[in-house]
Amino acid sequence: MAETKTYLYDYGQYEEENKGAATMVEDILADPEFAGLTEVVIGSWGGPYEESCQPIIDGIIANKKRFSHIKKLFIGDMDFEECEVSWILQGDYGKLWAALPELKELTIKGSTDLDLGDIRHEGLEALTIICGGLPTRILEEIGRAKLPRLKKLLLYIGSDYYGFDGDSETIRTFLANADFPQLEYLGIADSEIQDELAEVVLESKFMKQIHTLDLSCGTLTDKAGELLLEKLPSFDNIHTLDIHYHYMSEKMVKKLEALPISVDASDPNEPDNYRGEIYMNAMLTE
Repeated sequence: MAETKTYLYDYGQYEEENKGAATMVEDILADPEFAGLTEVVIGSWGGPYEESCQPIIDGIIANKKRFSHIKKLFIGDMDFEECEVSWILQGDYGKLWAALPELKELTIKGSTDLDLGDIRHEGLEALTIICGGLPTRILEEIGRAKLPRLKKLLLYIGSDYYGFDGDSETIRTFLANADFPQLEYLGIADSEIQDELAEVVLESKFMKQIHTLDLSCGTLTDKAGELLLEKLPSFDNIHTLDIHYHYMSEKMVKKLEALPISVDASDPNEPDNYRGEIYMNAMLTE
């Protein structure tokens, strides 16, 4: 029996069968395979750009005992054909932390109407937020989080057009305030100011403890590449660098790949030149 399962509705079910966020948890609980799962992935709830996933979150909380065996939860797993990431209507997770004490991994896609509340969880090991623009208030909530066993943090920063209302100093303050003593994987990804953020991350306290640095999916150029070449050799603890989807030259990529660590520099991109203006885009925004 599979340990993971995805639950979703298509638009036809949403329109013709009255399926949606309000019926999702009921259908999950009615699934005879549910009791044997350790991971639940929730895709589209039919009209994710018309109604939020709040009834799903509330339903999990109301049935917390029946969800107590779930170790991994992903809410919002859908591609752009189902719903653009910036259109996904998220919800308030404030009461979820206490409801699922055995949860190890939480992944959220979409930042519109997202609220994480007072984040306190003794056992959570991985938190991932995938979005086209991460609001400063969400970064502040994560910065105050009490997650003593967190090992992986991956945040898509995104574009100011789709919700990111900060700058490199916002990320610097976040990293300075955050307290994750067991963090091993730090991802500050998908930014349109990726060079600036790379510099900030390389100066952060977490560089002395993590083994994986993820600066992928953004507008990383040779400017950041030079910093990585200069700084990374001083951190013996780093053994993996993820910079896939980038704007670095082939020459720079070869230099980085020569470092004595595992480097993913796949998916190179070329800047667009429009009427003399250079444009570079993060991988995921709209």
